[in-house]
Amino acid sequence: MRKITGFIIVSLIILLAACGKGEEISAINDFDDVDGNVTITIGAQSVPHAEILEEAKPLLEEENITIEIEEYQDFVLPNDDLASGEIDANYFQHIPYLKETKEDTGYDLDYIGKIHIEPMGVYSKDINSVDEIENETEVILSNSVSDHGRVLSLFEDAGLITLASDVDSTTARLDDIEDNPKDLEFSADYEAAFLPELYESESNVLVAINTNYAIEAGLDPGNDALLLEPEDSPYANVIAVRSVDKDNEALGKLVDVLQSGEIQDFIKEEYEGAVVPVTGEE
Repeated sequence: MRKITGFIIVSLIILLAACGKGEEISAINDFDDVDGNVTITIGAQSVPHAEILEEAKPLLEEENITIEIEEYQDFVLPNDDLASGEIDANYFQHIPYLKETKEDTGYDLDYIGKIHIEPMGVYSKDINSVDEIENETEVILSNSVSDHGRVLSLFEDAGLITLASDVDSTTARLDDIEDNPKDLEFSADYEAAFLPELYESESNVLVAINTNYAIEAGLDPGNDALLLEPEDSPYANVIAVRSVDKDNEALGKLVDVLQSGEIQDFIKEEYEGAVVPVTGEE
């Protein structure tokens, strides 16, 4: 009897150890029910990602796919939970951020479709034009290094700084500023979600705010941003998955629906240019 009990315990330990190898086991385990329906748990930022997913629910149900949306307010936990298998996919981040996360954590993640772009904007309550920007004005941006290049590109396009000629603007860092004639002071010490509060509380500063947070704070990027990223930005928001699920059929259908004409039209009408669909791109 002791030998049998010992064998069972050892077997359970081996089984649990195998289940801990996240790279080998799909995050989507037994998600088909007896009727062939599929349930996908997807992490998303509240605005606009969760709103877009809510709009897609009826279209997905026609494909026998149900999505359960887990909302997040930060940029770290959605990838942590995806890597651990707590969720099956996430929809909140652009490609450079996903790449940076993979490099920092070693997570075996990938993406399966570009859905939309949220043009980055620079805002100020007191400065109304580029000509009004004075010497030594503070520029507040997030501590997410993957966003620094896109913010610096806005300032370079406006003629306020010059980046080193051998630097790719999508990977530019603050140290890559070669010429800064107005001695702008770039402060990158803040969580992205905190930037709208700094916009409201700080005087005579410029604040670079991610569009999802700008919308949540009641800002209209098209009208309120002093500088705004063009619609052909390379920072497309994607559906991220674990690499083992990259070819999963249900997740592929999720992307197809999010890139469909119905959802594309919804994004255009609902966000009026603050969110731009990139339908059909992978």
